[in-house]
Amino acid sequence: MTQNYDLITIGGGSGGVAASNRAATYGARCLLIEKDRLGGTCVNVGCVPKKVMWNGAQIAHALEDAADYGFTVERKHFDWAKLKAERDGHAQELNGHYARYLASNKVEVIRGAARFTGPRTVEVNGTRHTGRHVLIATGGHPVVPNVPGAELGITSDGFFELEALPRKVAIVGAGYIAAELSGVLHALGSEVTLILRREQLVMSFDPMLRENLMEHMRADNIEFVTNSQVSALRRESDGTLSVVCDGGTRVGGFDTVIWAIGRTPNTRDLDLNATGLACDQLGFVTTDEFQETGIEGIHAVGDVTGRIALTPVAVAAGRRLSDRLFGGMAGRKLSYENVATVMFSHPPVGTVGLSEPQAVLQYGAQAVQVYQAKFTPMLHAFTRRKVKVAMKLVVAGPEERVVGCHVIGPGADEMLQGFAVAVQMGATKRDFDDTVAIHPTVAEELVTLRTARPAAM
Repeated sequence: MTQNYDLITIGGGSGGVAASNRAATYGARCLLIEKDRLGGTCVNVGCVPKKVMWNGAQIAHALEDAADYGFTVERKHFDWAKLKAERDGHAQELNGHYARYLASNKVEVIRGAARFTGPRTVEVNGTRHTGRHVLIATGGHPVVPNVPGAELGITSDGFFELEALPRKVAIVGAGYIAAELSGVLHALGSEVTLILRREQLVMSFDPMLRENLMEHMRADNIEFVTNSQVSALRRESDGTLSVVCDGGTRVGGFDTVIWAIGRTPNTRDLDLNATGLACDQLGFVTTDEFQETGIEGIHAVGDVTGRIALTPVAVAAGRRLSDRLFGGMAGRKLSYENVATVMFSHPPVGTVGLSEPQAVLQYGAQAVQVYQAKFTPMLHAFTRRKVKVAMKLVVAGPEERVVGCHVIGPGADEMLQGFAVAVQMGATKRDFDDTVAIHPTVAEELVTLRTARPAAM
């Protein structure tokens, strides 16, 4: 028996849920298929539990700083199991919230693995379903390298299953996940070593951000092994793990090794050949600016598309797609420019717009100016643990339009949202200058920067 729908969504993560709920509010008959927990990566093994752990790490730092503010605080014990239980309980509450919200919008939910049997027909649990539109929103999963002993390590998913705080951990990778997990684990008491394929972390970020982040991490005694490609993991006779790198470098004594080398799309089991749709070489479902795949009636949003892998991006793309398909909003789409993002490292990083090298590439070095500052915020003016702030505005053209805003330091995660609005609206340096500062704050420095320098060639 075949069931017919206006929209079939494969994947109950942020993008799929958002698109289904929005379509349903327009009267569309919607089916959402999910084989695992609702909420996808973000709720279960991503943004939400990661932020809970980051909050715990921030409290650990606050306890460290408390004595400098006159408090007598003794940090006797950290209960990893309690934090894990509270974190997992919160995620389960969100799973239930997603289910109730979908039900309130009359979105039908089927639990199971879906596969295509035709251009707009999918099969799940032995039943076929046909939709006028089918949305692929299956997300991705962590990559495990093809090296001997790789199975001895865990991924970011495995991190959230850890029952105890690792004593000594190696993290292989240089992106968001590696930076964030290393900061959390160190703050909570682990010895941390980061193994990088190149010289620095987060190479897509502005150089100022990655340089200052590594400076902070080194000051916190996080170890780095740079310019190293892992060739094997080995279990030693004492039970610890050793990481072997090309060129003979070997580091060991670890009880945990975490792979944080990227994510790959969940497309392998969809039988996309039945639709005539082909993925790119990395397995991503490519789309145009309207989230169209090139096969009529088949769309894709979120991490499975290989675009900006952020929860709010998937949500925004899914909602705009439903606005266009079912809400009568012709031309409705998501702009992938000036998407602000925060990395919950220690300290946090906030960035929106173009990095300095990107601005030079787009506008030319002669048209780009840079305003920046580095200072100790008041919070750490007299603490023994020093955490600095660094910030940069990248401006372009004679009007000095702000095309990039980059901040690292306490508060960067919260202040960036408002400045992202300004960048999105095309604010100029003069607009920033004409804004009265809020004193004393870290954020005020972004509207009081005065000294410019030419962009680096």
